[in-house]
Amino acid sequence: MNHEIRVRFAPSPTGNLHVGGARTALFNWLFARHNKGRFILRIEDTDAERSKDIYTQAILSGLQWLGIDWDEGPQVGGDYGPYFQTQRVELYRQAVDELLKKGKLYHCFCTPECLEKMREEQAERKLPLKYDGRCRALPADEINRRISTREKFVLRLKVPDGENVQWDDLSKGPLSFSSDLLDDLVVVKSDGLPTYNFAVVVDDTAMKISHVIRGEDHISNTPKQILIYKAMEHPLPFFAHIPMILGSDRSRLSKRHGATSVIDYREMGYEPEAFRNFLALLGWSPENGKEILSPQEMFDFFRIERISSHGAIFNIEKLKWMNSEYIKLMSETTLFEKLKPWLQRVPGFPGTYTDERLKKMVGLFRERIKTYDEIMSHIDWFFEDPREFDAKGLEKVKKTVDCGNLCQALVLEIESLADFSETALEQNIRQFAERNGKKAGEIISIVRLGLSGKTATPGLFESMAVLGKDLCLARLRKFADFLTT
Repeated sequence: MNHEIRVRFAPSPTGNLHVGGARTALFNWLFARHNKGRFILRIEDTDAERSKDIYTQAILSGLQWLGIDWDEGPQVGGDYGPYFQTQRVELYRQAVDELLKKGKLYHCFCTPECLEKMREEQAERKLPLKYDGRCRALPADEINRRISTREKFVLRLKVPDGENVQWDDLSKGPLSFSSDLLDDLVVVKSDGLPTYNFAVVVDDTAMKISHVIRGEDHISNTPKQILIYKAMEHPLPFFAHIPMILGSDRSRLSKRHGATSVIDYREMGYEPEAFRNFLALLGWSPENGKEILSPQEMFDFFRIERISSHGAIFNIEKLKWMNSEYIKLMSETTLFEKLKPWLQRVPGFPGTYTDERLKKMVGLFRERIKTYDEIMSHIDWFFEDPREFDAKGLEKVKKTVDCGNLCQALVLEIESLADFSETALEQNIRQFAERNGKKAGEIISIVRLGLSGKTATPGLFESMAVLGKDLCLARLRKFADFLTT
C-alpha cells in the first residue's frame, strides 16, 4: 500500500463523540499512518433538526483529546473541501443532474399515506415490504405538470432486478446481497437534501477515498452504496466493517453500561494515551500480543487483517488497569501537571506546600490511583486536619496500652528531631517503639491515624516528610489530647 491510501471518519454532529465512533476514527487513523496515507475528517451535518455546532466542537475536541490528528478537514482545510456536507450541496446537485440525464433516477410523488397503504397491502399478500416502482414510468409531461404545481417529490434510483451485489470485505470476507431485497433507493428527499447513502458516495468519490473502514452496523448500507457507485460509473473503494463494541452482558454498548461519550472518560480522569491504547485493543491486537503501546508501535503493528470478526467487550476494569499502568510510568512532574485540575478541587489546596513538595506528595500515590479523579479522596488529608478517625482504626489503636501518653511522648521525640527526612523519621520512631516496649507497628498505627484519620496511606515516613514537621506535630498533639480525654 502507498500514498494513494485515503480514509475518512465522517461523524454526524447530533451528539458527542461516543466510544464506538472514536474507535472507528482510531482504526482509520492507524490504517492511514501505517500505510503513509491520508486521514480525512468530514462532518455529515445534513440532519438539519438534530445537527448542532456544539456537537461538532465536542467531536473535534474529543478527537484532539485522544491525540487523533487529521490531514484534511475542519480547522485544517485541504484540496477536497469543504468538509461539511451542508457546504457541498452544489456537488450533490451536479451528481443528481448527471444521473437524471443518464436515466438512472426518477421522480416519485408518492405521499407517506400512499406508501403506508402500499406496505399494508404487501403485508396482507405476504410480499416483501418495498417500494413497487409505480412512479418509474411516469410520462415527462405529467412529471413537469406535477412539479409546476409544487407537488412534493423525492428522487429514486432505479435499482436493477436480479443483481447480486457483492464485495470482498477486508474484515468480514466475501459478502453479497440480492438487489431484489432493496427498494428503489431515495437519493434526494422532498426538501431537496441528499439522503445519507447518496451523499456518502458522492463525497467519498469526490474526496478519492480508497478504503471505507466503519462499524459492522453499516453493512446493510453497503449494497445500497455500491449500486449508487455503479450508477455514477465510479470505481468502488475497499470496504472493511469492524465489529461492534459490546457491554459486559455482550449486548451493544449503550448508556445503560455506563458512560459512552469520550468526553465522559476525560471528565472521569482517564489519561488520553491510555484510553486511546485501550480503544485500539477493542477488536484488534498486534501479533506480538503487547498491550501497552506507544503511538509509533500502533502505527507499525496495525494490520487491518488482524481486526477480529467478533464483537469486542468493553471491560472497564481492564481500562482502569491500563490507565494505572500509564500513571506508573509518569515522572512526578508529569503526574503533578496531569493531576492539577483535580487537585484544585481539593479543599485547602495548595496550602503552604511548595511545588516541589506537591510533586513529592502526588508521587506517593502513583501506585494507588487508577484514574486522576481518585486523587481527591486519597490526598485530602494533606490539606485538612482529620475531622474524624476511622472507627476500626481507632478501636485498634486504643488496644495499645497507654496510647494517649505514648502519643504525647512521641510529640516530644519528634520536636527534638533536627533531621525530618523519611530515613531519620523511620529510625527514630522504630527506636521510640523499642524503648517503650512496643512493636513498631503499634506506634506506626497511632501516628498514621493521628495524621490522616485513615488506616491506609502511602508510606508513613515519606508522608510525614512531605507534611513537614510543624503540621505533623500540630496534628499529633490534637490526637494525643483526643486519646487522653
